[in-house]
Formats: sequence, C-alpha cells, structure tokens
Amino acid sequence: MSLVEEGAHAPAAPGGAGGPGAAVEVSGLRMRYGSTDVLRGIDLHAQPGEVVVLLGPNGAGKTTTVEILEGFRARSAGDVSVLGADPATGDERWRARLGVVMQSWRDHGRWRVGQLLSHLARYYTPYAEPGLPEPRPVADLLETVGLTGYAHRRINTLSGGQRRRLDVAIGIVGRPEVLFLDEPTAGFDPEARRDFHDLVHALADENTTILLTTHDLDEAEKLADRILILAGGRVTAQGTAAELADRVPADAEVKWARHGQRFVHSTPDATAFLRELLEEAGDEVTDLEVRRATLEDAYMSLVRRHEAGGTHDAAAAFTEEVR
Repeated sequence: MSLVEEGAHAPAAPGGAGGPGAAVEVSGLRMRYGSTDVLRGIDLHAQPGEVVVLLGPNGAGKTTTVEILEGFRARSAGDVSVLGADPATGDERWRARLGVVMQSWRDHGRWRVGQLLSHLARYYTPYAEPGLPEPRPVADLLETVGLTGYAHRRINTLSGGQRRRLDVAIGIVGRPEVLFLDEPTAGFDPEARRDFHDLVHALADENTTILLTTHDLDEAEKLADRILILAGGRVTAQGTAAELADRVPADAEVKWARHGQRFVHSTPDATAFLRELLEEAGDEVTDLEVRRATLEDAYMSLVRRHEAGGTHDAAAAFTEEVR
C-alpha cells in the first residue's frame, strides 16, 4: 500500500453547529422498530474535510445512523441532510457523490479484482453523470489499498483482510465528497491498519468528509477530528479525544524506578507530586512515566454510567460541558 505523508490533517471546523456549509446535518434523528426505540434524538453534523468517528457498544445505534445517512434505511423522525439532500429522496446523481464501505459485503465473488473496479469506475465517469470528477484509475486504487499484485485474482479467493481492502477501494473509486466507513479495518493486520489511517488523512486533506464507526479506541483517537459516543440511542458525549479524556474524573498514574526498584503512585495532581518526588530523589529517579486519563477511560466511564441507569440527565450535562 502506498504511504501518504504521516501526520494528522488540519481539522476543517471545530465542534458546534454545522452551519450552511456542513456536508452532513442531522437534528432529532429517531428510529423505532415496533415498540423499540433504537435512535432517540440524534444530533450530528460534519464539515467538508472533517473526520467524525462514532463510538459505542453493540446496539448503540451506530450502524443504523450511518445507514439512514446513506439512504439505505428510512428514519422514523428527524431532519437529515447530506450534501444538501434528504437521503430518503436522494437521486442517482446524489448517490454518486457518496462512498460507502459497509461492515460486510460479499457479492461478485467470481469477478476478478481489477475487472470489478474497472466496471464500477465506469459508473462514475462524467460521461455517465455530467459534472462528476473522473474516477480514480484502477492501478492507483490497487496501489493505494495494497492489492497491486491481486488485480487478476478472483474475489472469492481473497483473504478476509484483502477483501476488506477491496471494499475500501470500491468505496473511494468515485472520489466521493462524503465517505461512510462502517468498521473499515476489521480483519486488517497492524501494517494494513496503519496504511489505512494514512489514507484517511489523505482523503480528508482532499476535503472528503468522513464518517467512521469503529470499536477500536486507538483508531478513533488517531483519526478523529471529533468523536461522538453513542449509548442507548443517544449521543452521550462529543468532542476531541483530549476533550473527552480531560473531563473524566480520574487520577493520574505515576511510575518510576529508584535504585532498581519500581514504584507506582496514583495522584489527582501529577505536577505537584512530580515536583516533590524530584526534590526528594533528584537524579536517582529513572524510567519516569505519567499516565493521564485516556479516551478509553472516558468511553468506559460514559458507557458504565449509561448501563447503571439515569443516563439521560447525566449525559446531557456531560455533552453540554464538552461542547
């Protein structure tokens, strides 16, 4: 897979109201199956070039939210706009401006990799839809996702990780303005995952808006301009990874060694403790490490708070604080 320059792109916009330039605007989104409320009033926005990550336990409503935004599922209530159109009534020209990588997709198993990408690319040419950008060349796509040597392989002979790379290639063949990624790195090895993260940064630098669901907290922290944590069909908190972590009441953990013996100490004020430690021990302190609250701490705290009950009021207060 070709590597893009490492380093996060500049976020397109901070959190807050999406505004008239927003690529995605969602207000009061609700979804009910029979008597069960799956989504209970989701508010969400994303600016051009912004990477928004949805986190949450199974059943939180992440995939349902994404499927509604993609136009694959009809909502029960709420206002939704993607690239200025309601996904429930978007036409083929609107759909051509989107890229979609689903959790699983197993069609066209007898096609060859390059053959399928060439076939799909034809649907995105300006001749098929005037005004659309030229699709990505198949050779470039294969290199980007690390499948250059697999152009002539049948899709049903690919491994799970290779098939996931192909799914990503299909999602970006038409140079989408908004790209939906539902658990995109499932089955990726560490190297492929790192390369995929570089690709996401590069796409965002090209002003592609990206909405991504994942269970990988490390992945969310590396990719997201903004993170939304869903639980019980609601957004219980949103902000950058650092903002979410800073609002978790957790002591810092200080680790150090002295005369070959290792020590660990929890403290609400790591700066004051370190000052006292170094005044006392000075150069005798080695292997010093300070661990503060992380995105994982924030995520687990919010999910446990939801599971314990009484989530609505606490979550509303937490979300308002983060904003």
